[in-house]
Amino acid sequence: MNGRMMQRVSIGSIQLVALVALVLAAWQGVAQTPARLMGTVTAISGNTLTLKTDIDGERQVQVPATAVLKRIEPGQRDLSAAVPLQFSDLAPDDRVLVRLDTSSTDAVPQATQIIAIKQEDVLLKQEKEREDWRLRGVGGLVKSVDPATGLIVLTSGSGVTTKTIDVHVSSATVLKRYAPASVRFDMAQPAPINAIHAGDQLRARGQKNADGTDMQAEEIVSGSFRNISGTISSLDAANSNIVVKDLKTKKNVTIHITPEAQMRALPEPMAQMLAARLKGSTATGRGTPTAPAAGAAPRHWPGPGGMPGGMPGGMQGHAENGSEMQRVLSNAPAIHLADLKKGDAVMLVSTEGATDVTAITLLTGVEPLLQAPEASQNLLSNWSMGSGGEGDAGAQ
Repeated sequence: MNGRMMQRVSIGSIQLVALVALVLAAWQGVAQTPARLMGTVTAISGNTLTLKTDIDGERQVQVPATAVLKRIEPGQRDLSAAVPLQFSDLAPDDRVLVRLDTSSTDAVPQATQIIAIKQEDVLLKQEKEREDWRLRGVGGLVKSVDPATGLIVLTSGSGVTTKTIDVHVSSATVLKRYAPASVRFDMAQPAPINAIHAGDQLRARGQKNADGTDMQAEEIVSGSFRNISGTISSLDAANSNIVVKDLKTKKNVTIHITPEAQMRALPEPMAQMLAARLKGSTATGRGTPTAPAAGAAPRHWPGPGGMPGGMPGGMQGHAENGSEMQRVLSNAPAIHLADLKKGDAVMLVSTEGATDVTAITLLTGVEPLLQAPEASQNLLSNWSMGSGGEGDAGAQ
């Protein structure tokens, strides 16, 4: 689902939810809502705070010594656990809700109260949630959905690594769905279980059994995306577009490449190894890769986590694990639009669309994988929502 669902997360979203709830709780019963600003600190000069507000752009606020400043944790919904905050502790990128002095006639309004969520607290919360998604999360392609019983069946992994996962949904499960043309978790919207369909990509976290084949879900995010395999027929670098002839439909598709697109180039040995695994064997027909010849230099894979001995990222001896295969993709060298050229074979997951889509993940060097297209596309689909360690789907 890295991107990256998971790297690409707006810090403002969770603070906004917390602060809105906080306003309702802290100021409930007030006959007339006081003027207030909500936004992100962009600059501090003397006692003047500059905010990028959520509604009307950049605003400045004077913070006199009489103003009351409080700090709350991300997700906190009342002021009972708020702690005092010094003005000097505020910093750019902090999220704040500022209550204004409506009696002031100054050109720059004065604050009477500031409630802040520190950026470092948000980052810490994000890291904890990424780790929780990694430890307690599952992901894959939806095989079936039964809204009456709350059972969603997933397939995870590819080729011989494929396994089935039963995900149980209860009334307490938080269900979200990606917004159109997006794989950002912070933009996902609440949606009922009957919005989930076979073929969707889905990630869930909750209590799962030892082998990860059965889960009582606490949170689910899903989305519908398109798999495309083909060759690049033209490029438009000025507009960040490529045109790919889809091998399945035999039609040209315009692919928009945004800065958030995850693009990798598979080295040929890596592509051959993955293709062999998807077919149920190794490139040599045995269960482990061929060792280097005596006296030969050990093979090193590019990218983080590369290991000598022919298998990247700790995959040696564990390639039967679908998540390890997805880790291989995450360790492949990153590329950019300028690295693509006409005639390149590509595989990608994109937003939905017939002739015009936005790339989510894209791989080059995939010629060997096209020999096992269905399994390869399933592998790519799983990776697109979970690369970078399953955390992106849960980053908030």
